[in-house]
Amino acid sequence: MSMQNSDQGAYIRRIVDTEINLVSFSLAQPVIMQTIVNKKNEIIMTNLLLSSRLKAVNERIIASAGASGRPIHEVRLLAVSKTKPLEQLEQAYQAGQRHFAENYAQEAVEKRTSWPHSGCEWHFIGPLQSNKTRAIAEHYDWVHTVDRFKIAKRLNDQRPSKRAPLKVLIQVNISNDPAKSGVLTEEVYALAKQLLTLPALEFKGLMTITAANLSKDDLKAQFLQLKSLRDTLIQDFSSCTELSMGMSADFELAIECGATMVRVGSEIFGARPTTTE
Repeated sequence: MSMQNSDQGAYIRRIVDTEINLVSFSLAQPVIMQTIVNKKNEIIMTNLLLSSRLKAVNERIIASAGASGRPIHEVRLLAVSKTKPLEQLEQAYQAGQRHFAENYAQEAVEKRTSWPHSGCEWHFIGPLQSNKTRAIAEHYDWVHTVDRFKIAKRLNDQRPSKRAPLKVLIQVNISNDPAKSGVLTEEVYALAKQLLTLPALEFKGLMTITAANLSKDDLKAQFLQLKSLRDTLIQDFSSCTELSMGMSADFELAIECGATMVRVGSEIFGARPTTTE
């Protein structure tokens, strides 16, 4: 008899708990629905904001090229998407962007291998360690940061034979800044000659990251110095046509000075969160 009462008590408690849960869900449902609506609106606003930013950057590129007497097809915009989720790259793609640039090897490969679209070009623009070269050689179209033959040789040896040659730029420390990577200007020619011995690579030009906090005049002088170096090299290296220089804060000046690729991140995707690292 006591067992029967126990079973009935448990049954009654289950019914009560179920009714309580149904009441709780009914009360919470408006909150849940509002949360869903808010998230949907947030996504729509993010898409619109990113699309507007991308359009504004492209308009500034067109204006800068026009003011310098250059045809717009000479300048490519690289959307620098480091630390940004793949969803934002998708938004940029839907708005017409086709060149994407990444700084961190692991993140770069994860994004590239998860990307569902063809017809895009992927640029690696960060420092490249020896243990990271294989993944970049296998999945990327461009490497902007070749600054020693050892890295170039590994990229060459690890490039899949079924893929087109990997396009590479020599990173030049045009500011002679000890905090920056890259070869010195007097070392560029020798490295360029070495690159010609690597059949799975195609030497395409020069890249630089200038020192921080330069005056506009100093920055312009360094951009023009890199262009002059490229113009000298092209006499012996006909494929050396590219100049990757200029970022969010100075890409218009870089275009004025001859940049063929500008690397823009925060002006498209918004400011990145600061870290304590």
